[in-house]
Amino acid sequence: MQISPETLRFIEENLKADVRSLALQAKKYPQVDMAMAVVQIAGRQIAEAKLPSWYRTEGLFYPKHLSMEQCSSEVTAIYKASLLQGETFADLTGGFGIDCSFLSRKFKKADYVERQAELCELARHNFPLLGLEIDVHNEDGVEYLKRMQPVDCLFLDPARRDGHGGKTVAISDCEPDVSALEDLLVEKAKTVMVKLSPMLDLSLALRDLKYVREIHVVSTDNECKELLLILQKPAISSQISIHCINALGASNGCRIYQEYTFTQEQERISDCLLAKEVGTYLYEPNASILKAGAYRSLTQAYPIEKLHVSSHLYTSSHFIEDFPGRRFQVEAVSGFGKKELKTFLQGMEKANLTIRNFPSSVADLRKRLKLKEGGEDYIFATTLADESKVLIKCRKCPSLLHLRHTD
Repeated sequence: MQISPETLRFIEENLKADVRSLALQAKKYPQVDMAMAVVQIAGRQIAEAKLPSWYRTEGLFYPKHLSMEQCSSEVTAIYKASLLQGETFADLTGGFGIDCSFLSRKFKKADYVERQAELCELARHNFPLLGLEIDVHNEDGVEYLKRMQPVDCLFLDPARRDGHGGKTVAISDCEPDVSALEDLLVEKAKTVMVKLSPMLDLSLALRDLKYVREIHVVSTDNECKELLLILQKPAISSQISIHCINALGASNGCRIYQEYTFTQEQERISDCLLAKEVGTYLYEPNASILKAGAYRSLTQAYPIEKLHVSSHLYTSSHFIEDFPGRRFQVEAVSGFGKKELKTFLQGMEKANLTIRNFPSSVADLRKRLKLKEGGEDYIFATTLADESKVLIKCRKCPSLLHLRHTD
């Protein structure tokens, strides 16, 4: 990829500019390739938060917006790299190369495979600037897989949209279809890591694949980002370990990980301890736990009780500092009687409203309660074990990040 000195200078001078405004000013700068400049400026702006170490590396080139939007963040790429190591590695769906760049550091030899020539050109330019020696192959990943020599580890990130741009829920709808390639994948590598969208149905993936050894559900700041499947021979049944990971403070570089691990068998046989009433503290599991479906086993791992089998909120009389999710101190609980509600809402003009197992939408309930969004009060509308509908007013307990900073 060639960028003229005039265009490079323009990029450096306009790194903080609004790219939509710049795109309309092409005629004012005839010596500048404005289309290229806008792509690079937009890429740098996204990288500042999403890929901080890349942002700090001079001379890197960035792809068009869709590739930047779909690529892994540095936080999730670092987590993936913590799970693998060996002698040889191949990424069959290279893309912009974020995952490959971090994973490859754990191996002596690495290969990047990508069928889009433009992305391969970027990879050949960027990898040396990042201090990486990675062989770049402009090929179809499936064809490369068929003729490649066995390696210690394979990585692939199947495309997750159908031909009409809709989001898929089954692994067989992704490209390439991992379920069709599974036998060949585990034949060619001791370990295979498959990155999937959190939109996919995890139970369907487990039904379609027989060599899943581990599942990692990865969130950053309580937003589920990706599902990672680790495939290895031989096939196992119910003892697949499911790791729920939530990286806190990812947006400001301070990463503390909430982790919770369980198996499907543990979840199946766990007694679900139900609370007779709302205690002093309320807990909401993080997004990874909710996606993985670890509802019953939480009451065995922590001294908490569930409000209702289907509510996915928990309570305790004593504070559980290391609970993997949001923690709140309960201030009041109310039913929906007119007088009771009036006392409960007295002095409140706004609150953060959440619904869990409750027969109303947030918008409808907010209108009924006449509350604006925001503030320091949190209200959960939910159902208790005796099927009564309640509102629970809470205040957030100090986060793990706050506790860590004040040590």
